Amino acid sequence: MATFEYQNNGVFPTSRLRRLRYHSGVRRLTRETILSPDRFIIPLFVRPGEGIRQPIAAMPGQFQLSVDELVKDVKELEKLGVGGVMLFGIPETKDAVGSDAMSDDGIVATAIRALKDVVGKDFLIIADVCFCEYTDHGHCGVLKKCGKADDAWDVDNDATLANLVKQTLVQARAGVDMVAPSGMMDGMIAAIRRGFDENGFERLPIMSYSAKYASAFYGPFREAAESAPQFGDRRSYQMAPDSAPGQAMREIAQDVAEGADIIMVKPALPYLDVIRMAKDQFPGYPLAAYNVSGEYSMTKAAALNGWIDEKRVVLETLTSIQRAGATIIITYWAKDVALWLQ
Repeated sequence: MATFEYQNNGVFPTSRLRRLRYHSGVRRLTRETILSPDRFIIPLFVRPGEGIRQPIAAMPGQFQLSVDELVKDVKELEKLGVGGVMLFGIPETKDAVGSDAMSDDGIVATAIRALKDVVGKDFLIIADVCFCEYTDHGHCGVLKKCGKADDAWDVDNDATLANLVKQTLVQARAGVDMVAPSGMMDGMIAAIRRGFDENGFERLPIMSYSAKYASAFYGPFREAAESAPQFGDRRSYQMAPDSAPGQAMREIAQDVAEGADIIMVKPALPYLDVIRMAKDQFPGYPLAAYNVSGEYSMTKAAALNGWIDEKRVVLETLTSIQRAGATIIITYWAKDVALWLQ
């Protein structure tokens, strides 16, 4: 037996932490963070037409789907045990206010009805609530002039609230199981909650994008949802990445006070500290995190180049998000992970 010198600190060699690692069964027994597909929500993009499965160049493996193709994919996701889907609509036509999102015949309402006809009661159909995919200007609500320059426009917060209520009532009538407002409008949760309660949908839960940052990680999504702003950016309503974490806590606290049932941090990886803080400060509320398009696309690109092992990196990534405190993960990898974990 080899001899060695060590600092006798009263711990080693009595305590050998590798005892918990030497055997795969011991490692399994001592795991604390365990991924489960039923805690995953997968974002899906739906557009008018039939037989459409249009690849999204910036997001390998993801597609814009017509309703019939969407139904096929969702049936498979349900069989794999994925918890649910979050729908983003790409309408036939766009206008200044996003009328398709407020129409009972709009693309998302149509998709919700089609899915509710084929999935079981335990599978969640969630609808994103915003206007950036539906407006011809690509911003998240009604615009108002705020200066003399041609591009001096901003989103009118209070005028947008009324339209958000219309959008969510359309989704509620179609049979949605949950709505997820993402526009970061002040007072949006209170307005939607009041609209639901006054129209007989008091049981419908709201998952709010409570702390949503004006992130550079959204680039691929804008191609997927065809929602890039035609001018300016969204920094006047989404949070600045360098803002104090306490500002995120204020945003979450306001949504909780207004009636949010689930709170969310977006993006996930650059804001694990915010997820942890939210978990600690709001322990009674389910916490979601959105593993966004940029996080997905960077990993895909590196894997396609052979630089990383995609499966191992993805599982480690999602584990880190859950370990930070998120009990619900919205991720484009939901189907892959469900297959890997079988």
